[in-house]
Amino acid sequence: MARKRRELGLSLSFLDIMACGFGAVTLLFLILRHQAVDAPPPEPSPEAALLGEDLAAAEAEGRELARRRAALEAQIAALRARLAAARPPRPEPAADLEALRRRVAELERQVAELEASPGGSRVRAFLGEGHRQYLTGLKLGGERVLILVDGSASMLADTVVNAVRLRNLPPERRRRADKWRWVVRSAEWLLAQLPPSSRFQLYVFDEEVHPAVAGSAGRWLDAADSLALERAAAGLAAFAPERGTRLLAAARAAAALSPPPDNLFLLTDGLPTLGEGPPRRPLVGGAERREFFRAAVGALPRAPVNVLLFPLEGDPEAAAWYWQLALDTGGAFLAPSRDWP
Repeated sequence: MARKRRELGLSLSFLDIMACGFGAVTLLFLILRHQAVDAPPPEPSPEAALLGEDLAAAEAEGRELARRRAALEAQIAALRARLAAARPPRPEPAADLEALRRRVAELERQVAELEASPGGSRVRAFLGEGHRQYLTGLKLGGERVLILVDGSASMLADTVVNAVRLRNLPPERRRRADKWRWVVRSAEWLLAQLPPSSRFQLYVFDEEVHPAVAGSAGRWLDAADSLALERAAAGLAAFAPERGTRLLAAARAAAALSPPPDNLFLLTDGLPTLGEGPPRRPLVGGAERREFFRAAVGALPRAPVNVLLFPLEGDPEAAAWYWQLALDTGGAFLAPSRDWP
């Protein structure tokens, strides 16, 4: 009888299957890893390279101007010391003294030119968000710069309804109104741009005119005096808008300055609501506001008028009238954005 063959079944355990799968994954990883190529770092864009070069050049120019100014001031100090030492009984010749005086005057002129240059120093600094610089087209120079800030109730909000609501709040709350803080920062930015060699005045006007620096009405302040700049900024920030707008009073105050201003900045949000006398009716119409505006423009001194017009609903004609005023006087017109300055 033939021997019966035993059949053996081939089976794989679960662990064998897992080991095979792991080995396959490892093999694929090794193959793909050897074929991978490291991507080169991205090259800087041409614009970034140019900006970097401009920044390096500006920093180098600033360091050079600072070095030149320090050297000139050292020469001035040395020459003044020689002048102070020139006393009897051993006086220096008159010609030498006169030459020293001329040399001091020349060095002081060079220092003034360095201060007036773009890389020169400013008496009061103002940094925007992110240390930005702002290109506005405003004519920021001048020997006598007058800043007129509208301090009426409409400068509290963009709408008449919100302005009336805020006007009835305590003064401290009015000072913290978003629109008024925006106006104050804009005026502070203008103060920071004043050349040290100039003089300035800052008036806030509503139904009357109020100098930002108490007791300074009718006279110019020195822009090289950092204390005067800080007092002007603090006086404006302490003002709480409440009443109507009489632009005619501000124009007459500007014309009363002697000598007259040679550059003027007007920060406002609409046409005036008051004219020569008390209002004839509770509500002022568009025709009356245009009449008040024309009377105020006629009283302004002859100087470029740079207008910063802030938003206010319900006064669509204001932009056209103030733009025409800036154009006629050789000034600039700016409707600032929310993040300016």
